[in-house]
Amino acid sequence: MSDRIVSPGAEGIPEQVFDQTLRPRVLAEYIGQDQVKKNLSIFMQAAKKRTDVLEHVLLYGPPGLGKTTLANIIAHEMGVGIKTTSGPAIERAGDLAAILTNLNEGDVLFIDEIHRLNRIAEEYLYPAMEDYRLDIITGKGPSARTFRIDLPRFTVIGATTRIGLLTSALRDRFGVVYHLNFYSPDDCTEIVERSAKILKIQIDHDAAVEIGKRSRGTARISNRLLKRVRDFAEVEHEGHITHDIAKQALSDLLVDELGLDEIDHRILHAIIEKYQGGPVGVETLAATIAQESDTIEDVYEPFLLQIGFLIRTPRGRMVTRAAYEHLGIQFREREVSKQERLPL
Repeated sequence: MSDRIVSPGAEGIPEQVFDQTLRPRVLAEYIGQDQVKKNLSIFMQAAKKRTDVLEHVLLYGPPGLGKTTLANIIAHEMGVGIKTTSGPAIERAGDLAAILTNLNEGDVLFIDEIHRLNRIAEEYLYPAMEDYRLDIITGKGPSARTFRIDLPRFTVIGATTRIGLLTSALRDRFGVVYHLNFYSPDDCTEIVERSAKILKIQIDHDAAVEIGKRSRGTARISNRLLKRVRDFAEVEHEGHITHDIAKQALSDLLVDELGLDEIDHRILHAIIEKYQGGPVGVETLAATIAQESDTIEDVYEPFLLQIGFLIRTPRGRMVTRAAYEHLGIQFREREVSKQERLPL
């Protein structure tokens, strides 16, 4: 998956450093997600007027849309520190206790992939989020003792790509819950031009439009494509990205006009050619294209669903007429039962 240029996940340390360079620090610099920004701005201003901490925030949606960036912006605008961790990194309740007891008043605790938080650690997090206290149990049986540790007031910001995997008990403890949507092509174009300015890359507006419309509505992919197209421009056009250079570079990178890459094409072709357009179960599809079913559901499917190339039914995934037309394959109408047409 790391070799996939349109993967919305971060590729590694070099790209994380690259992303950090381009990451906005205040809401005014953050492009897109207008309603979320507007409401968060109001909540933060209200909390500061009350000299209170911001309510716990849960951000969910596909990867690469700016959940981590928003968490850092919130901490910056609230004028507090931020501690960053992830669900898988908190293996024991003691790990969580160590983090919580090192927070200062008003700090933000950002937990990425919060749906993967250990259930025992999650139980310890409940009173910390509600009452700002930590109950530590030592010993077993009759000799067991409970120690209560008072914590400074703080804000948990959780980020997840799979909100359905959060327990209702944890989800209900977040006062502010927002879904981040895919960006429009215009937003992606603006992101490309902003990043190019920061990196001092010469780029024509129509070239930025070309990159933006192939960015799959994802900010991280916009920046990654810009970086890769810049490489082509430096070798072949003295660093200046024109529309023709952008189109040629993206074609060489196997990213088509809608941002679909080789794996997207494999998914669609597999359903069309091997399963007559579907329906086909995700496990069967995963085995057919040699991918993990979770990867298909979390990484590949969201954008294909967003642009209307796939639909989910109780019996599996189906390819739509629009996908056939995009691939240049003749659509074959077939009888579909009412049960198959029911959405999940």
